[in-house]
Amino acid sequence: MTPECYTCSQEARLDGLPLSERIAFDEHWRVAHAFDTALPGWLVLLPRRHVTAVHELTDAEATTLGTWQVQLSRALRDVTGCIKTYVAQFAEVEGFSHVHFHVVPRMADLPQELRGPRVFELLRRPAQQRVAADRVDGIARSLHTRLTSSSEV
Repeated sequence: MTPECYTCSQEARLDGLPLSERIAFDEHWRVAHAFDTALPGWLVLLPRRHVTAVHELTDAEATTLGTWQVQLSRALRDVTGCIKTYVAQFAEVEGFSHVHFHVVPRMADLPQELRGPRVFELLRRPAQQRVAADRVDGIARSLHTRLTSSSEV
């Protein structure tokens, strides 16, 4: 754990996190709903130890990465009705260099100008444009139920 890392600071207090920050997890990965997005269901898949580049993942972490990405995509389809998901990894923003994968629901009605990598315009939105906390909580509960009732992850 690295104390100046946001993700590590959250991981250190896992039991005290709201459900939206610990929708599902195993020994290697934790799933959280993005906290500054205007798009309901925007998930972040995080390694539970401090890693700053994909090549630093252990074989065990790498083995389950694809399974998590597919299961999150399926759960998002079931919960949000999205037609597909985008999966991206950059880890370049100051304070967020801890590897993390964005698993983003692509809704049928997403405007053309926000499709593909432009969907990131829906991240880091002003507070009044972000998904309301009660909606995030509802999505987190639905995803948690969907993911923990499945033995696939």
